[in-house]
Amino acid sequence: MTSSTRPDDAHPYLRAASAGIRHHARALAPSDADPPRPVDRAHLDVLHAHLAALLQLLDRLADRARPPHPAAGRHLATAHTRLWQATTEVHAAFHLLPGMTEATARTSACHPERLPESPPVLTICQRHLAAGHVVRRKTTPTDLRPHTTACVR
Repeated sequence: MTSSTRPDDAHPYLRAASAGIRHHARALAPSDADPPRPVDRAHLDVLHAHLAALLQLLDRLADRARPPHPAAGRHLATAHTRLWQATTEVHAAFHLLPGMTEATARTSACHPERLPESPPVLTICQRHLAAGHVVRRKTTPTDLRPHTTACVR
């Protein structure tokens, strides 16, 4: 007896995460009844955690796709690099958001030599540094430069 997985049954946790993001995006959409809420550091910390998890997933998918399908593996590796760039920008935005006193802002800047320090403020930095080690092991500085992409189909 063979069991075939229907496409809509495959990867339920990833589908649930995607549904959660869609729900959150709709909840943040401006409406006439409610004024827009400002983004806070906790929001960006959670988003950064999601992006870091996606980085791990893309990295593993690229590693598995590369031997049997090298071209697909290269595209997944490129997607991994671009996602890293987005993750880096979310980390930078986290540190630029207001809402902290001057003294706290000075101590919450990203200082790898002082980690770990006072969670949850620096948990995003710890996560970012850990993801950065993986990215830098597998990519070159040239790969990390921003570029524009055109569809070749």
